[in-house]
Amino acid sequence: MSQTHDESRRRLLKLMSGAPLLPLATYGSASALLAACSGSDDVVVAPAKPSISSVSFSSMAAPDLSNAAAMATTTVNSSLVATYSDGSKQTFALKYEPFFQTGDLVPNGNGGTILAGGYYDINKQPIIDKSVAGKERPFYSDCPDGSSILTLANANVPGIKGKAVFAVVQFEYTTRDQSLASTYGQLPSPIAILTLDQDQTTGKLSLVKYHNVDTTSVNGLWITCGASLSPWGTHLSSEEYEPDANTIATNTQFQAFSRNLFGDASKANPYHYGHLPEVTVNPDGTGSIKKHFCLGRISHELVQVMPDKRTVLMGDDATNGGLFMFIADKEADLSAGTLYVAKWTQTSGTGPGAGNLSWIKLGSATSAEIKALADTLKAADIMDIKTSDPADTSFTKIPFSGKSNWVRVKPGMEKAAAFLETHRYAALAGGSLGFTKMEGTTVNAKDKVAYSAMSYIQSTMLDGSGGIKVEGPLSGAVYALNLKGGQKDLAGNAINSEWVPVDMAPPAALIGEDLKTADALGNLSNPDKIANPDNIKFSEKLRTLFIGEDSGRHVNNFLWAYNVDTKVLSRILSVPAGAESTGLHAVDEINGWTYIMSNFQHPGDWESPLHDKVKPTLDSLVRANFKDRFGASVGYLTGLPVIG
Repeated sequence: MSQTHDESRRRLLKLMSGAPLLPLATYGSASALLAACSGSDDVVVAPAKPSISSVSFSSMAAPDLSNAAAMATTTVNSSLVATYSDGSKQTFALKYEPFFQTGDLVPNGNGGTILAGGYYDINKQPIIDKSVAGKERPFYSDCPDGSSILTLANANVPGIKGKAVFAVVQFEYTTRDQSLASTYGQLPSPIAILTLDQDQTTGKLSLVKYHNVDTTSVNGLWITCGASLSPWGTHLSSEEYEPDANTIATNTQFQAFSRNLFGDASKANPYHYGHLPEVTVNPDGTGSIKKHFCLGRISHELVQVMPDKRTVLMGDDATNGGLFMFIADKEADLSAGTLYVAKWTQTSGTGPGAGNLSWIKLGSATSAEIKALADTLKAADIMDIKTSDPADTSFTKIPFSGKSNWVRVKPGMEKAAAFLETHRYAALAGGSLGFTKMEGTTVNAKDKVAYSAMSYIQSTMLDGSGGIKVEGPLSGAVYALNLKGGQKDLAGNAINSEWVPVDMAPPAALIGEDLKTADALGNLSNPDKIANPDNIKFSEKLRTLFIGEDSGRHVNNFLWAYNVDTKVLSRILSVPAGAESTGLHAVDEINGWTYIMSNFQHPGDWESPLHDKVKPTLDSLVRANFKDRFGASVGYLTGLPVIG
């Protein structure tokens, strides 16, 4: 090869290295361009690459028993179609790339290994599954859930060859022990920080370090579900299904949790759980955690912080749940602020319904002052609570967890009630506590629209007990909420935010469809529409709302992409039968690459009659793929073009 030819080749590579590339795919063919250098000494100048003007997704078919293997694992047969500024188009095949499966031994960054998804007690010792004699082993989760991905300018982790990227992954629960007894909610949820090596040629992410975050300072974590990335680069976790402090003495699940965490069934304090944990990643791939006690003690599915870095919209995965909003006193600081609950004024009862929203102020507080109350108070110190009518007019009847309570706040305990008995106090204050399983929340900042997933529209959304009375479907829907400034609460006081939801109604394409009879595969909801949406995330650059399912009505749960401009809904991924799509996080750009994080949990969690037709064929396949149903994957979608 001549010196001139060699220099030309190097110049071309340099030109290409400055152009945006793809994880596992490039615009055009690098090999073809380089081949042009092989027979000539002429300098080849790479043409300027046009920019991407829009994207769409090609939908994949739902897998069926004609390809049983595809039903028993994560399957991706979809693609992304990029339209460029010169009118040309290019199709990029998508692919799922796992970082690990829970139960794997993965690198700990110090030359050793650590158990992915493993559980630890308050003394940082592994919690051991002793349910089968002779098979004792550390517990590990089959339920990875909320995740986020971020970078730090001063990252410094040994073993990085490209650039360091960090992912935070939380593990919601473990479905069962080795004896097959349920362990739901009985173990303290772990959160891990993954240090990933980003290849600067392909964009591929490779795990180099797994660090388990020490949660002892916050008394461990309770059922961490969805998560989001704050605008200031921290991982905002969740604690759903807050334990009812009024009945805690008979709550055997909470006693088991306390015993596994503290070694004492009576030591855990229910008021320490049901809050918002926040994880900060350190440059060395470790991290720290704190809990914010002032955002209300509810069934936190996840929160979405608006672009103002102060307004927080919260999902509440409960029966007789509410739509809650928190406005922080300071930007990028959730340690103090004001809590509101929405009042729904129904404008349509057809299907999932629609309503206008007004807001009731519940109180203002700092996290520190509510933590101090949580440390010392019992439920009886805050409220008198009855489960049958006391025939006393000083009590008020409210809806609570699918039943009725009669409550009376103790004198001087309004603030404690607002922030520690939030569901009861919000109903007492006049909030619409009738929503069911309000899960993921996300925001389309450009259009000032928030989205909220109502996984199942059932029970209290149908009977009017919480001020809401619609028709369904049981398959759920995603609601769009218009956001505005200049709003006042129902007491006439100004709400200090430009991002206040004023109404909510579902786009037509984001309403599930119940089937009158199951289809040939066993689906109870139309498989070509969403069913029971859970994780949702919006990508500003892709103009796409991603929707993950937690459905007991689809044989396989799916990940969907909904283009908010074209209104087209596309199925882009299928998780193993019996599993839930979790961990959804759309990242527009990290060091010039685009990613969609996606996990799943509890593969092969068979339900009847839903899985009766497929279980005989799929059960052995799922068990072979995922550690006899004890394992689940954490990973991401590859093949996405850089959106510049």
